[in-house]
Amino acid sequence: MNNTRRLGFTLVEVLIVVVIMAVLAAVVIPQFGASTDDAKKSAAEFNLSIMRSSLQTYIGQHGLMPVINGNQDLGDVMTNKTRRDGTVDNTNGIYGPYVNEFPENTFTRSANVKIITNNPATLGDVTAGGGGWLYNETTGGLWLDRNPGYDW
Repeated sequence: MNNTRRLGFTLVEVLIVVVIMAVLAAVVIPQFGASTDDAKKSAAEFNLSIMRSSLQTYIGQHGLMPVINGNQDLGDVMTNKTRRDGTVDNTNGIYGPYVNEFPENTFTRSANVKIITNNPATLGDVTAGGGGWLYNETTGGLWLDRNPGYDW
């Protein structure tokens, strides 16, 4: 009788398992990338909705669009108290703040605001390499600063 016992796996068995795992990884890993993009898009849509709503509140209280100048940017105006004329004044300001923190563009991780004159924003307005937000002072329009391919 042959009393030898098998104490491990053969090379063929190990290779079969490795090939099966590689095939599964090739199928599953791209799904995670799509989920990440979906999450970024959802967060961006939410942030854009909140910021547009906050801008409408600002316009309703002040009777004018937030004006951006060398002393203050849109982030300053939206996250601090302001006077009736729109000037940031945390001591005597009676309006705002409208958001606790100015959100980042979830695609570019930037909260920078670029002033534009087009309404709506065009491809020519988009910052090379991606920016934060595009804002039109005349209309109060706000968009994500990223290449088109979305319809919001």
